[in-house]
Amino acid sequence: MTEPEQRRPSGLRNPQRSVRSLGAATLAIEAFVLLLAIQPIRVVGGDLGGSAIGVVVALAVLAVVLAGMMRRPWAWHAGTVLQGLLLLSGLLHWSLLVLGIIFALAWGYALHVRRVILG
Repeated sequence: MTEPEQRRPSGLRNPQRSVRSLGAATLAIEAFVLLLAIQPIRVVGGDLGGSAIGVVVALAVLAVVLAGMMRRPWAWHAGTVLQGLLLLSGLLHWSLLVLGIIFALAWGYALHVRRVILG
C-alpha cells in the first residue's frame, strides 16, 4: 500500500473537506430550523418575549458564522459550545430544549464521523 492510501481509509478524495462540509451543513440546518421555530413556538403558547427571540436569533447567527469558519480547528469546539448554549436556551421554552437535544445528537454524530475519518 502506498502512503496516500494509508492516510485515506475512507476512500474520500479530500476527507478534510468532506468533514468540514458535514460540520457546516449541520450548523446551517440548525440555524435554519432555529429561525423557523420562532413563530410556531409563539403560536403554540410559548411566552417568547423580545429577549428570548433575540437569543434564538443570536444562536442562529452564531451557527451561520461558525458554518463559514469550519476550516479553523477551533470552530469544532465552538460548535460544541453552541450546542450547550442551545440546550441552555431550553430554560426559555421546552421546545428549544428538544431542538437542543436533537442538534446535540446530530453534532455528536458529526464529531464521531470526523474522528473516524480524520483519526
